[in-house]
Amino acid sequence: MSQATSLNPDATLSSVPGEQLAADPNRYDFATAERYWQAVWDARQCFAADDVAPSGQDKYYVLEMFPYPSGKIHMGHVRNYTLGDVVARYKRARGFAVLHPMGWDAFGLPAENAARERGVHPAAWTRANIAAMRTELRRMGLSIDWTREFATCDPDYYGQQQKLFLDMLERGLVDRRESSVNWDPVDHTVLANEQVIDGRGWRSGALVEQRRLASWFFRITDFAPDLLGALDTLDRWPERVRVMQAKWIGRSEGARVRFELDHALDGMADVAVYTTRPDTLFGMSFVALAADHPLAAAAAARSPEVAAFVAECRSMGTSEAVIETAEKRGVDTGLRVRHPFIAGVTFPVWVANFVLMDYGTGAIFGCPAHDQRDFDFARKYGLAILPVVAPPDAGGVPADAAYVGPGRIVNSGFLDGLSTDNAKRAAIAALEARSAGSGVVNWRLRDWGISRQRYWGCPIPVIHCAACGIVPVPAAQLPVLLPDDVTFDRPGNPLDHHPSWKHVSCPACGGPGRRETDTCDTFVDSSWYFARFCSPHSAVPVDPAAAKSWLPVDQYIGGIEHAILHLLYSRFFCRAMRQAGYVETAEPFSGLFTQGMVTHESYRSASGAWLYPEETVAAADGQLVERDTGVPVTVGRIEAMSKSKRNTVDPAAIIGRYGADTARWFILSDNPPDRDMQWTETGVVGSFRFTQRLYRLALAGRAVDSLDLAGAQADPRAYALRQATHRTIAAVTDALESFAFNVAVARVHELVNAIERADRQQAGEPAPALLAARAEAARTLVRLIGPMMPHLAEELNARILGEDAPLVALSGWPVAEAALLVADTLTIGVQVMGKLRGSIQVALDADEASVLAAAAAEENVARALAGHAVRRRIYVPGRIVNFVVGQGT
Repeated sequence: MSQATSLNPDATLSSVPGEQLAADPNRYDFATAERYWQAVWDARQCFAADDVAPSGQDKYYVLEMFPYPSGKIHMGHVRNYTLGDVVARYKRARGFAVLHPMGWDAFGLPAENAARERGVHPAAWTRANIAAMRTELRRMGLSIDWTREFATCDPDYYGQQQKLFLDMLERGLVDRRESSVNWDPVDHTVLANEQVIDGRGWRSGALVEQRRLASWFFRITDFAPDLLGALDTLDRWPERVRVMQAKWIGRSEGARVRFELDHALDGMADVAVYTTRPDTLFGMSFVALAADHPLAAAAAARSPEVAAFVAECRSMGTSEAVIETAEKRGVDTGLRVRHPFIAGVTFPVWVANFVLMDYGTGAIFGCPAHDQRDFDFARKYGLAILPVVAPPDAGGVPADAAYVGPGRIVNSGFLDGLSTDNAKRAAIAALEARSAGSGVVNWRLRDWGISRQRYWGCPIPVIHCAACGIVPVPAAQLPVLLPDDVTFDRPGNPLDHHPSWKHVSCPACGGPGRRETDTCDTFVDSSWYFARFCSPHSAVPVDPAAAKSWLPVDQYIGGIEHAILHLLYSRFFCRAMRQAGYVETAEPFSGLFTQGMVTHESYRSASGAWLYPEETVAAADGQLVERDTGVPVTVGRIEAMSKSKRNTVDPAAIIGRYGADTARWFILSDNPPDRDMQWTETGVVGSFRFTQRLYRLALAGRAVDSLDLAGAQADPRAYALRQATHRTIAAVTDALESFAFNVAVARVHELVNAIERADRQQAGEPAPALLAARAEAARTLVRLIGPMMPHLAEELNARILGEDAPLVALSGWPVAEAALLVADTLTIGVQVMGKLRGSIQVALDADEASVLAAAAAEENVARALAGHAVRRRIYVPGRIVNFVVGQGT
C-alpha cells in the first residue's frame, strides 16, 4: 500500500499496511502503519469508557497531569504520556475496565500576555494551541478516551466549577478577607511568590509592593489535621512527596506567649508571639514584628524612620525563598516588652523584614544563640547573644553561628539542667500559671488565596450589593460567562474596564450590584478535573454514581514540581466535594508516580549564542561544529531541556523521522522512569534499528500450520526457547506492575536474542517442535510489546495471524506456564580477557569441565579465542567463565 492509499479502518485486515506495497517487505513502514492503526482504534472506539464501570469488572483509572496548551508538545510530554499509556494498555490487557482521559489546563496568564503582545484574543490563542497539541499527541498513539476531552476554559467546565464554589461557600469553606499580597503596580495584578524575582514583577520589571487587599480564600486549614494524618495511608505515593507535603502542612507544638508592652500604644498593651522554642525564652534579646503588624503600623505613624522601613518591606516578595535569601534587616520602634519570667527586664521591639504577618501571629521573639536568622540579625545590630542550650558534647555553643540542636538548658533560672524537651513543657506550664501564655498546636499551612486580577480565568460567581453585601449568583444563572468583547490596551484587569459586564442587578433585592471581577487562581481549575473526567458531560459538577465507580485515580503520573501545591489543593478539593455529596473518597489519587526530567547536552556557538541540536553536526574528525558555518561549538553539560538554552528536541520531528513507537521505546528503555533520562540521537537510532530487527524476526517464522507444542519437551532446543518465552512473560509482567519499564525493555531484548539463538541452532530441515516454540515466542513477543510499541504490535499481529486476528489493544495479557518457570539451567556469561563475549545455557548440575567446554564452543567466544593460547580458565560457579589468553597457539 502506497502512502497515498486511503485508510479504511473498517476494512478487513487483508488490507493492512504493507500487504499491497512494500518496496522492501522486510522493512517496517511505520508511517503508514501508525496512521492506519490509530484510525482503526478510533473507528472501533477501543478506548472509550462508560461513566459507570461495567459490573463485575475491576476498574483502573490512570491519569497523567494534563498539559497547559502552549502550542507544542515537548519531550517531557512524550515521556509523561508514554508512561501513562503503557499502564493503561497493560491494565486493559489484564482485564480491567480502564479510564484514561485527556484535557487541557487552559486558563492562565500566558494567554492573556499573548493577547496583549500579539493582538489576539486569549480564547483564539488557546484554541489554536489545543488543536496543534492534540494533533501531535494523537500521533503518539495514546490509548486516550478522547470523548471525555475538555478544556478548563470551556463554559461547561468552569460553570460547574462555579457551582462547586457556591457549594463550598454555603458550607463555610470559602470566605473573603484582607490579606497581604504581592502587587505589581504596572500590570495592576496580584503576583504569586514565584512571579516576584529580586523584588520585581517577572513580566513588568516593576518593584513589587505588598498591599492589603480583600481576597477570596478557600479554608484549606480546616482540613489541616486530616490532610496531614491521611498521608500515612498513601502508601503508593513516593516517600519524598509525602515528606514534602507534611513539611508544608507543618504541624508544630509550641507556646503562644504574651509579652506586655511597657507602655500601651493605640490601645495595644501586649504582643502575642507563637514559638516552638519556649525552652529558649531566657535567651531572648528582642521582639520582631512583621511590617504589616498593627503595632508596626502604629509605630510607623509616629516615626518617619519606621514608616520608611515598612514601605521598603512592602517591596519584597512574601515567599520563604525571598525571606531566607534577603539580608536580615530591621528598625527599632522604640517600644519595649517585659519578659514573662524575669521581673524588671525589658527588651526592644523591632520591625524586621524576615517576619511575615501571615505566619504565626506576625511577631517573633528573637533568641540569637539558637536561631540562625535571629543570630544574623543580632550580629548586624549589636544585640545580645546569650546561649541557653548547652550541646550534649563538651564543645560548647559555637561563637560564629546559632546552635539549633538539643541539649541541656543553662542560664535559664528554673529551667536550668532540663533537657530541651522537658524545658519546653516546664516553660509552657510556667506561662500558663502566670497567665502569660499557653501551649498550642500551630500549623504552617495557610488558607488558599484564590483571587487574581485577570481576565482569562474562571469568574468568581458572586455579586456585591451595597444593601445586601455579598450575594451568590443563583444556580440558574450559571455559568457566569467571560465577555468576549474585552480589550487589553491598558494595564490591569479587562473585566474592571469592561463597560457593562460587571454591572448587574442584585439577585436578592433587585438593586444595583457589581459582579466580582477577580477570577480564580488557575490551580483551582486543576484541583478537581480528575473528578470531572468521570462524567464530563454531566449537568452537575460530578455525577456521584460515576465518581463512586471510578474514583480514586488508581495511578496519577506527573512531575515532582507539583508535589506540594497541586496535589495538596486536589486533596482539599476532594474533601470539599465529599462534604457536598459529590464523591465518597477523601483522597483523589491512591497511586502517584513522579517521572524524571528529559535532559540533553547544550551547545554554544563561538559568539556565545545557544544553539538547537539540529543546528550542529559532527565534522569528519568527530568534532561538533555549527551546521551553517563549520565553526566548532562548545558542548555544555547535560541538563533538563529548556527553551532558554535551546537544548530541546522537537517530538514531531522525531516521530516523523523514526515513528512514534521508536520514540516511545527509547523513552522507556533509557533509565528507570523516576530518574532523569538523557535524550541522544544515537539512542533513538538504536531504538529504530531494534524496531526493524524485531519486525523482521517476528515475521520470519509466521508460516506455521499449527502451534503444536506437545513435542517441545523432548527437544532441548525447543524446550529452552519455551522456557525463555515464559520467563520473559513473568519478568515483563513483574516489571510493568512495578513501573520498571526499562527492565521490561531489557527482558524483551533478551527474548529477541533467544529467538535469534534458536534460529541459528536450526540445521537442515527445521524440527517441528522448534518451529512451534519459535512461533509461540514470536506471538508472545508481539503481545508483550503491545503496551510499549502498540502500532508495531498490531501490525505484526495482523500479519502473523491474518484478517480475523483480534486487535492487540483489545486482547488479553499472556500468562506464563508455571512449569516452565522452574529453573533447570543457568545462564553463564563468558569473557575473554575480562570482556564479555557471549553467554551459555548449562544444566544446574553441570560440572566445571562441561561448563568450560560449552563456553569455549560458544561461537563468539570461539572466534575471540582463535589464534590464541589459553593460559588460564577461570570459572566462578553459576556466574561467569573467563579465558585468559596469550600470543601464539
